[in-house]
Amino acid sequence: MNKADYTALIALPIVVGLGVLVAWAGSRNGIEFAGIPLFALSVGMAFLIQWLAFIPAYLKRTEKFFDLTGCLTYIGVTVFAWAAGGKNDPRTWILVALVIVWAVRLGTFLFHRIRKAGRDDRFDEIKPSFIRFLNAWTLQGLWVTFTASAALIPITSSSRRELDAFAVVGLLVWVFGFAFEVIADHQKSRFNTDPANKGKFIRTGLWAKSRHPNYFGEIVLWLGVAIIAIPVLQGWQWIAMLSPVFVAALLTRLSGIPMLEAKADQKWGGQPDYEEYKRRTPVLIPRF
Repeated sequence: MNKADYTALIALPIVVGLGVLVAWAGSRNGIEFAGIPLFALSVGMAFLIQWLAFIPAYLKRTEKFFDLTGCLTYIGVTVFAWAAGGKNDPRTWILVALVIVWAVRLGTFLFHRIRKAGRDDRFDEIKPSFIRFLNAWTLQGLWVTFTASAALIPITSSSRRELDAFAVVGLLVWVFGFAFEVIADHQKSRFNTDPANKGKFIRTGLWAKSRHPNYFGEIVLWLGVAIIAIPVLQGWQWIAMLSPVFVAALLTRLSGIPMLEAKADQKWGGQPDYEEYKRRTPVLIPRF
């Protein structure tokens, strides 16, 4: 076992342990299903789906349905929590709808992208390793758990509140973030499909305001979900507020921006136009 495999082996129980802690905290003052906290069941379901999907993925050494599985997990656990909990208040409907709309859009976009590219080079080194590849799928379960908690905890909470200013403000924030992400993704996809742009980097549209406008939109939309959730949170359920914090940390410190920036530096680093673009364009928060 090499060092990378050993590190993954140590990380695996830590990742699962974090999921268990979130499940425990988010289940306080929550609805039960068959005598088990509904939020905890939803978290368990999120991890179980990843582990089941990992089996054929490892056997075929493929990552082609990794992102799609993640997005389908969001939809599955959200619909399950809503249906099993039986809550039919407007705040719950809004949260369910926002998660589904986001997951369908992102899942479709990522699936088409991986089909066109043929592979995701993030997985080139880890696919042959059972433990490292399993760890990637397990981390996706934690990603779903932390991120979706902003919606799942209020959906499974025993508390109900009528629509208020938090719901309105949160919905507006979500719409802004969602639109920002969709437009940024569309602009980059259109840029990359133009043969005239082969070997070039995008620096037009929203990409002239931020080097990663899609990630900015992603963080903002989950902040919107968290704002909608605020009035129904009690005690340990406030762990739901970690959702946008987790998304921001993931995208700015781990799998998002650092990897893409390193790849871009390797490809275009030293070119005057690229260095000028980096100098005048913020990494994340747009400069209008």
